[in-house]
This record gives sequence, C-alpha cells and structure tokens, in this order.
Amino acid sequence: MSNIFAVINGQFVQEQDAKISINDLSIQRGYGIFDYFRTRNNEPVFLQDHLDRFFHSAAVMNLPVEQSREELEQLINGLIAKNGLPHSGIRITLTGGYSDNGYTPAKPNLLITQSAYTFNTEAFGKGIRLVTYDHQRQLPQVKTIDYLQSIYLQPFITEHGADDVLYHQQGALRECPRSNFFIVTKKNEIITPAEKVLKGITRKKILSLQGLDVKEGTVMLEDLHDIREAFISSTTKVVLPVLAIDGKIIGNGKPGEITAEICRRLVEERGGSE
Repeated sequence: MSNIFAVINGQFVQEQDAKISINDLSIQRGYGIFDYFRTRNNEPVFLQDHLDRFFHSAAVMNLPVEQSREELEQLINGLIAKNGLPHSGIRITLTGGYSDNGYTPAKPNLLITQSAYTFNTEAFGKGIRLVTYDHQRQLPQVKTIDYLQSIYLQPFITEHGADDVLYHQQGALRECPRSNFFIVTKKNEIITPAEKVLKGITRKKILSLQGLDVKEGTVMLEDLHDIREAFISSTTKVVLPVLAIDGKIIGNGKPGEITAEICRRLVEERGGSE
C-alpha cells in the first residue's frame, strides 16, 4: 500500500483514497485548471510565481478558490512534510465542480498531488525535434486541463519523426503543448512569441536574464530558415535545444552556445546542479 498523501479540498488523504465524483465538470466537460511546480530538497521552486498564475487562471475561468494564498502554501508545505519526497513535482488542480446539469460550473474541487521527480541530465545533449501544426489553443493565457489537441496529434508527431509539436496560427509561431518556444537569430537576439501563448514561469525567468538580448516578439514560420539556435523551456525540462523543425536541421544540429548558457544560468538560479 502506498504511503503517499494527497489533498482533497483542504484535507490530507492517502493517494489511493483521493477521489472525486464522476459528475465533476473536469470529467464531464474537461473544465478545470491546474499548475505544476517542482520541489528541490523539499523546497518549492518559484512557488510564488506559480501561485500567481494559478489564481490568474482561476479568475479567468470564473472558478473561485476557497483557500487563501497562505492556506494553499500551508497545504503544500504540509504535503511535502508528510510525503518525504525531497525532489518532486506538485500539481494543484481546480475543477469545475459537481454540476447538477453537467454544464454549469459549481463549487470547485481543489486537488493537490505530489510525485517523485528526477531531472534527466542527459536530455539537454539529446535535444528535441519538432514538427509544426496549424492550431491555436483556446484561452491560451490559462493553464487549463484541456490537452485534447496535443494528445490527438501523438500519431502525427511519430509519423514525422519528431518528439513534440510546435503550434502556429497561419504562420505565426505560438508554443508547444507543454513548453514555450524561443529562437536565437544570427544577430544573437533571443525571441519568444509574445501573443496567444501560456506565459510559462521558466519563460519569465529567461526574459529577465541580464546581459542577453532576450525579448518577446513575432516569430513566423519563414523565420526558421535563417536562425542560429532554437530551444524550448518548461518547469520539467528547464531548457532543451531544438535540433530540427519539420526535418530541417537548426544550426549545426547540436545544442548551441547561447542555449547552453541560458540553461546553466537557470539551473544556478534554481539553487545549483539539478
């Protein structure tokens, strides 16, 4: 029997007993939000940034959060203490609630879960290959539980010899389903799409790095033909170099120097070696 605990609506319960009803709108209609962050040596990484985004997502989706920010922090720290998983991922989910008619949002259910996480130190060297697809996520500024399109596209990604998909809207690049996208131009400008994307926490940290020409802007499909490097960023991946897009090699097909520098600086900001 697992000794891992979860939180359901403010109560600590053993993971195998953590249940919600089948009439919750998260199940009936896929309506809900979440946020995800890591712990390192039992310390949440960038917790305040993640809570900012969680409350923003909840407000946009008209889902009231019963717990205050301080109460959420207490629950998170209590879960960390109970589970004894120093290196982990913690997910906060807020559902649409138990709807009487299967359509109208009700009182949300709050779920907090924790699982062990080990950073893949070999992933950076291997990089990632992307395939582009014309699609715009609904409510892109919100971290919703809706990943329908990206899961549906798994066979498409495999057929094209890629590891993930890169969305664009009529040629304007957006994001990957679980990460933000950056290019490095021949002038060493580091640009990430500015509009209609989820503004990731790692993305935010990259934009704040000093000594680099990092900015938000418009990135078009045709821009990919003349770039020096490309990479993605996320909570779990930190930074991964993009080695090819739509079968076309980026740069020399190896992780670039600027991408490596950004990854190194982010790891240091998180508190040292991953």
